[in-house]
Amino acid sequence: MQSNQIMHNAWKMRIIVPAFNIPYIPMMEPIMQAARDEDAFCLVAVARLEWTKFHSRSMEAISREFARLSNSDHVRLHLDHIPVIDEDNLEVPYLELISQAVELGFQSVMVDGSRLALEQNIAAAREVVELAHKADIPVEAELGAVLGHEAEPDMTYEEIVRTRTGFTSVAEARRFVAETGCDWLSVAFGNIHGAVSQALRDNKKVAAQLDIPHLKELSAAAGVPLVLHGGSGIPRDNIQQAVEHGIAKINIGTEVRQTYEQALKASDSTEKAQAAVHEKTRSILRDFLEIAGKRQDVTGGT
Repeated sequence: MQSNQIMHNAWKMRIIVPAFNIPYIPMMEPIMQAARDEDAFCLVAVARLEWTKFHSRSMEAISREFARLSNSDHVRLHLDHIPVIDEDNLEVPYLELISQAVELGFQSVMVDGSRLALEQNIAAAREVVELAHKADIPVEAELGAVLGHEAEPDMTYEEIVRTRTGFTSVAEARRFVAETGCDWLSVAFGNIHGAVSQALRDNKKVAAQLDIPHLKELSAAAGVPLVLHGGSGIPRDNIQQAVEHGIAKINIGTEVRQTYEQALKASDSTEKAQAAVHEKTRSILRDFLEIAGKRQDVTGGT
């Protein structure tokens, strides 16, 4: 079953689909094994940031590893954040990168034009939708600004929430989906990436305060599955509320990345770091997101 149908099934049934980011290639195998062990469905995802500033090497390397490991209906491969303008305010050849991902077999893609003005974001997303839909690949786009990948922490999290900086506009969400044809929409309603900034990437992430009433309005306006980026560190009851009001996919990066890095530093053993990620991922699927045993519900698989 294609990724878009799976996402729509999850959206309708209020079952969250986690996307686990892979900044280190050895993390992929334990995450995929955890999904099989818990009979849960997930995406494994790589963003441009993770091969330019971490160690996932390249889209090609991720694609090869996924092809080597994938033999079940528990996982799909997702291309996360391909920015039009990146966190360093540099232009990115986003169409070229997304075209490469489609050729490499990625099963869904994301364009991030959130640093652009609305009209430019719509135009960029529409281009990607036209490209990807020719190959029956669903497209995720972002509207609003999920902060946290910036080089310096210009604002504290409390200031972000108090000022509603970057929050997705309800009226713009309605227009954006209608004019781009995107399949899934990443929205900002109190969620953040990382630990507020790249400069604080090793710090414990603050617990986000999701604005659920705002999410309800966004969901009604957009009419497509919504995506929650920056899922690590959000209280479980907040996530459950978000799922009830339109969130179908949640990105989890910091929690599994720091688990891998800390175990590797403590043991100097990739195998022990992989084991730590495996246990952490099983716990997230089973105890935190409570989707163990629900894979068949969203995939229709046996």
